[in-house]
This record gives sequence, structure tokens and C-alpha cells, in this order.
Amino acid sequence: MTNDEFPMTKEIQITKGENTKQPPCGISSFVLCHSFVIRHFLFVIFSAARLVLVLLLVLAVSCSGKRITKANVDQVTEGMSKKQVESILGPPTSLSTEDFVIMKKTTYVYRQGKDTITIVFKDDKVQSKDSPLSD
Repeated sequence: MTNDEFPMTKEIQITKGENTKQPPCGISSFVLCHSFVIRHFLFVIFSAARLVLVLLLVLAVSCSGKRITKANVDQVTEGMSKKQVESILGPPTSLSTEDFVIMKKTTYVYRQGKDTITIVFKDDKVQSKDSPLSD
């Protein structure tokens, strides 16, 4: 067979170094491969870090448990400040404030399930509490 019989074919000679693609800008395939590995490694590390953060957040929320317990409500005593009460029971579910000329009355209401605790402040000090959990 000669090239005359098949006019459409060309003779191709491949010599060493020809038809091998060189990466642009002289970057070797070793560096390209390793940059992929490094990016993949960082992706895995950051994904794992996010997962750990979410798990810690869930654990922290679940460990806080019920803030409205008989023991916690019993710790609230007359004369305590709002800040002290919130450090024991947390922020109230709802609150209302009435400003009178001679005094300020604030009512904190805590609801958890069927339990409702009402704490009344007079001039930002506990005046009374109403709870089915207290003595």
C-alpha cells in the first residue's frame, strides 16, 4: 500500500516530545495534581470543622435543658433584679411594662409546656412571683 492508493491519508511521524501537551506557563503536572489535592484536603477539613461546630451548637442547646424547674423558680426571691432573674431563668417568653408616675411595674411571663411562671417587678426588683412549681 502506498500513499497513492489512498490520497486522503497522511503520513504522521511522532517523535519524542511532539504532540505532548505542556501545561501553560510552565506549570508542571506535579504542581497541578498537588494543588487539586490541597484544595480537596482543605474542603474536607473545612467541611469537618463546620460539622463539628454544628454538633457543638446542638449539644450546647440540648444540654441547657429545662430552665424552668422547681429548683430554679425557688431561687428567685423578692428583691432580686431583672438581671439576676434572667441569669437563673433566662429571658422571659413575654413581658409587659407599665410606667406609673410614682413607680414602674414590669411583668415577666415564662412559659414552658404547661407551666407558666409570672414574676412581677416593682422598680426593677422582684415584688412577687406566681408559679405552680414553687412552694
